[in-house]
Amino acid sequence: MKVGLHVSNFTWPGGAATLATDLGRVATTAEEQGFAKLSVMDHVWQIGNIGQPEHDMLEAYTALGFLAGRTQRIELLAWVTAVVYREPGLLAKAVTTLDVLSGGRAWLGIGAAWFEAEARGLGLTFPPTAERFERLEEALQICLQMWGDEDKPYTGRHYRLERTLNSPQSLSRPHPPILIGGSGERKTLRLVAQYAQACNLFPGPELEHKLDVLRRHCDAVGRDYDEIEKTVMGPLDPGPDGERAGDLIREMGRLGSLGVQHYHGSVPDAASLRRIEVLGQQVIPEVTEL
Repeated sequence: MKVGLHVSNFTWPGGAATLATDLGRVATTAEEQGFAKLSVMDHVWQIGNIGQPEHDMLEAYTALGFLAGRTQRIELLAWVTAVVYREPGLLAKAVTTLDVLSGGRAWLGIGAAWFEAEARGLGLTFPPTAERFERLEEALQICLQMWGDEDKPYTGRHYRLERTLNSPQSLSRPHPPILIGGSGERKTLRLVAQYAQACNLFPGPELEHKLDVLRRHCDAVGRDYDEIEKTVMGPLDPGPDGERAGDLIREMGRLGSLGVQHYHGSVPDAASLRRIEVLGQQVIPEVTEL
């Protein structure tokens, strides 16, 4: 099993004055400790289960570009891009740019968006749920067309592009891998089966059922279920001295037995680096073979 680091909280002791230095150290330490992926949220305000809206938050793709310049091997993505916050042509260009400048380490993490208050607050597009899912599928189609061999027009219900030119092309071929966030059984997991290289689920009691639903969608569209990387977003706290490392290892073992291949999560007090180092020393070596 692979382990990834999600940076979801930027309210650190030094504030904005040391944020660049602190974030750079988090990224390089995660890479040194063997983390497979490094992600940030695509939010412009902090979300409620982490902190107040006024807490520090960085724009995702600017932050990912910064992280690309501080690292060499770790894979980079927004976990996950809110589809309605950027026009799909520009999104494909942003992910391509990240991929080229990182040496082929970019993923497209994407979902239908959910945080209406921040969107309304900053004047971002936030249509009803059904339309957001329609836009998500069209955005996936546009990105794949821009990463393909032709630059023909695209005409959908919500987006119209006269020429899907994308130069330079991504280094990741045939395209940067796509992770679709969400566990909706009717729409989201169907889109995973049809378009994605990875899903993002949660480690609750419904996980096995969600994987079964994904398998059925794969069968329906003629996709090999085993081609899709199964990822889980969950708690990632080994304790400052590793006192909970054993519990994490056992939980990852349970998830691995269900077919989960990547465990991704936020580390408390990430800026201190201590828990990131503990994960690298006590957890990642133990779960690599799961």
